[in-house]
Amino acid sequence: MARRIRIIGIGAGNPDHMTVQAIDALNSCDVLFLPVKGEEKAFLADMRREICRRFIRGAEPRVLEFSVPKRRADGDYGAGVTDWHAAIAAIYERMLLDSVGEAETVGLLVWGDPMLYDSTIRIVEHVRAGGRVAVDYDVIPGITSLQALCAGHRIPLNRIGLPVEITTGRRLAEGWPEGARDVAVMLDGVQAFATVDDPGAEIHWGAYLGTPMEILVFGNLSEMAQTIAETRRAARERHGWIMDTYLIRRPVPDGEGNGDTVRHLPSPDRGEGAGRRMRGQSKQEVPSSGPSGHLFPGGEKGTASLPPDEADGKEGPA
Repeated sequence: MARRIRIIGIGAGNPDHMTVQAIDALNSCDVLFLPVKGEEKAFLADMRREICRRFIRGAEPRVLEFSVPKRRADGDYGAGVTDWHAAIAAIYERMLLDSVGEAETVGLLVWGDPMLYDSTIRIVEHVRAGGRVAVDYDVIPGITSLQALCAGHRIPLNRIGLPVEITTGRRLAEGWPEGARDVAVMLDGVQAFATVDDPGAEIHWGAYLGTPMEILVFGNLSEMAQTIAETRRAARERHGWIMDTYLIRRPVPDGEGNGDTVRHLPSPDRGEGAGRRMRGQSKQEVPSSGPSGHLFPGGEKGTASLPPDEADGKEGPA
């Protein structure tokens, strides 16, 4: 008999992102696998526990914690990721065989949506391919960091008639994607936005999206790059880690974009403006923004911009 696994998207960091489908799936689980990464990343595990506290209606499932192995950073990147997936799959396999009954259901609580820059589905497929334990699984979608970013900035992800390329900071640092005008960047630990050389480019950046520490910054990229870098540094020093994602838009020739402008200016009723203090930050941590930039508190996590050996199954470097 196959053990059942439910891969549940839990949203971008705000428990209110949990969908009805996700809550129902959570309540169907007998066991939850909970990744832990030490004190600095305790927030990630604590948020999963808070979701359980808020939304589990009946008997509480057993919670089995496990330490996430580190991905080796040397050598071939693809081979390192493959080995890392195999190591996590081996942990899942052992836990399934040793601690989960054949008729029980396991829940894996995944940041954002399991389909977007997350490896949980691939890791479960590793377990299936291994053949030592029979498993079946389904996937419950969740709110992504890109959705939270765009909601916080009150912008659509795409401009009219134009595509959006989604990539990682590692890839962007290698060069701007050919033919792209709008690029959404996940898992950027190298601050690749600073490599974009276009005086007309605009950036919508967010960190800790959905959490009480949320930070939103937008403006002309060349003017705001240093502000973002300083904001990232201060936030990492305070919290011990950083989660961020961003959207860069480059100007398009006249006639393209069907009237969508690059710049999104703040509305007066939100009281936004340069140098505004961000929720969850002390005043000293907020650098002054550039002449075309704005920092403001938004709605309510970004896909984890953590080192790849520390993120929750995330593939790319951070």
